[in-house]
Amino acid sequence: MRKTLLILLTFVSCSIAAQKTAYVDMAYILKNLAQYESANDQLNMMSRRWQKEVEALNEEARVLSANYQTEQIFLSEELRQKREDEILAKEREALELKHKYFGQDGELFKKRESLIKPIQDEIYTAIQEIAQEKHYDIVKDRSAEPSLIYMSNKLDISDQVLQKLGAK
Repeated sequence: MRKTLLILLTFVSCSIAAQKTAYVDMAYILKNLAQYESANDQLNMMSRRWQKEVEALNEEARVLSANYQTEQIFLSEELRQKREDEILAKEREALELKHKYFGQDGELFKKRESLIKPIQDEIYTAIQEIAQEKHYDIVKDRSAEPSLIYMSNKLDISDQVLQKLGAK
């Protein structure tokens, strides 16, 4: 049993060692692609514009609340309730707008998907083509490998990917 286990471990370690591996640095690749920078700038611009809209609604709610606090003692119970409802409606409107723009399936997520995914697909295709040309069995993202302590620059194909994508 022990001999079989030793043979199996030797076989597995030899087959792993025989795999040809390369690395890419996705952060480096994305930083050097003009279309990614352009898409990112568009997303940031939209995000800032939408954030201003949400902040404006929050400010309106804050002003309504401050006015209510100063006038509260002079208002009838009916008017107090009406003002409180207005404040809550404005806060709810701001929260709904924030969720619409920045929520899990919000406009920003959808826009990011439509702008960034084609770039990622293009990068993936370039990596796949290089891997097939150079007979790499595995291509890893070194920017996503927290346990990677050292890697020879010979194994980094990031510049080849950029070149294949036509980046300068």
